[in-house]
Amino acid sequence: MRLAIVSDIHGNLAALRAVVADFTRRGVDGVVNLGDSLSGPLLPLETAHYLMARDWTHLAGNHERQILQLNADSGESDRYAAAQLTRRELDWIAGLRPALAYAADIFLCHASPASDMLGLLQNADRAAPAGDIELRLDGIDAALVCCGHTHVARSVRSRRGQLIVNPGSVGQPGYHDTHPYPHVIESGSPDARYAIVERRAGVWQSALHAVPYEHAAMAALARARGRDDWAMVLGTGYLTP
Repeated sequence: MRLAIVSDIHGNLAALRAVVADFTRRGVDGVVNLGDSLSGPLLPLETAHYLMARDWTHLAGNHERQILQLNADSGESDRYAAAQLTRRELDWIAGLRPALAYAADIFLCHASPASDMLGLLQNADRAAPAGDIELRLDGIDAALVCCGHTHVARSVRSRRGQLIVNPGSVGQPGYHDTHPYPHVIESGSPDARYAIVERRAGVWQSALHAVPYEHAAMAALARARGRDDWAMVLGTGYLTP
């Protein structure tokens, strides 16, 4: 079995199309989308339509939940995405789950098995130690665990030999965050990221891919929407010049 794993598209349809072209060329048996698909200043409606037309397995990320639960503290990216979506797209994301068993030996989650906000392999801007990862696995014994949320591409073997893969972000190569303390995540390039996982002789292995695409157009769109922060990171992979 050979699967493409995508996550954290954030409405960046150009990056998503480049990733799809890449894994189609390489050949896969299925596609999994780990969520945070639409939030951002780019193309949430068009991205939703593209994803809804695909026979993939889709998860809800924290941003899907936040789009559905707008309040006075909601972020600009969630507000923009929600304003572009119709009832049809909102109903679609409302039907998605943040975690599920894809197969007997494959478990999928947006961030970690019990939370759509607590990254499985990261402690904010630092790699999580093995003990933290074991606690966050929360009894999941699948041979392959796929997670997203942090936008940091990593492949880790647990103490029990499980392969845990975060494919990185398709559409947002960096961001600022204030939880649990102020920090930044920067991939260092504007490339779109995803992973391919494959089971050979009963053992799962992974390949992390970075795909170039016409990122300047998406950066220009973010700037036109008044989001210079997004324009910078989409154009360079960094949050500051």
